[in-house]
Amino acid sequence: MKRKKINCETARDFSVEKALEKLGHFPKRTAEKEAWFLSPFRSETQASFKVSKTKNRWYDHGEGVGGNVIDLVCRILKCSIKEALEFLGDGIKGFSFQQQQVFNINEIKIEVTKIQELTHPALIQYLSSRGISKTIAKTYCKEVWYRYKDAQFFAIGLNNHKNGWELRNKIYKNSSSPKSYTYIQNDNKQLIILEGLFDLLTLVTLDEGLLKSSDSIVLNSIAFIKDVESFINNYEIVLLYLDNDTAGMHATKYLLDKYTNAIDKSAIYKIYKDLNEFICNEKGKIS
Repeated sequence: MKRKKINCETARDFSVEKALEKLGHFPKRTAEKEAWFLSPFRSETQASFKVSKTKNRWYDHGEGVGGNVIDLVCRILKCSIKEALEFLGDGIKGFSFQQQQVFNINEIKIEVTKIQELTHPALIQYLSSRGISKTIAKTYCKEVWYRYKDAQFFAIGLNNHKNGWELRNKIYKNSSSPKSYTYIQNDNKQLIILEGLFDLLTLVTLDEGLLKSSDSIVLNSIAFIKDVESFINNYEIVLLYLDNDTAGMHATKYLLDKYTNAIDKSAIYKIYKDLNEFICNEKGKIS
């Protein structure tokens, strides 16, 4: 069967609502011609993110920016246009991305220039402010220097299974391509699923033994839930430490409904958004 070629024009017809759903975001209210979401770009309690069903466009009133579905996917996943088309193509029947396709668009990419052990005082201080010790961070992360828009930056980096990097410092939250999940294998029968870099470091801080007796997946984006499902049945127990926000709770419910070996652990930090917010406000111990 001949593979149908995807281009930017065709991909723009993919529903913005469906793309948001695929990325783990669901409307707070909906009407015939529009839907309102909590912004996927920041934390908020009042929905300021509007999707026009008739125009298939989005507009974030909080930031005064908008665009089409490709713009949306690129921004949420921090990925290239090519990767956004691959992501959208997975959800369109008959679509498959042609690897040889070339786009005449200038894409600004993060260029990793140096990877080393965590030593920079600013990063160590930032870790401390988030309740994480240098020793624990050095076990799982590196100090990554990168170039972006002709400027040099440095960050705490978590490597993913496609050899991209999740990048965090006090000011910026970035990632280098390719973006994917991080899979830490210790040949155990128990799997832990977390959302982000700081969730991993926090859980190690709270209960290092739990991490050593488990395999772990850091999603790095809630959008990768579907990608990691293939691992779940390989484990006797799957512990879920996802965020207490709309996307995280929906993903947790989805996995609990589908897999009998999945256990929701978010009650431990139920009054907080995530594990790191918990450790920054409590001096508890996970049991």
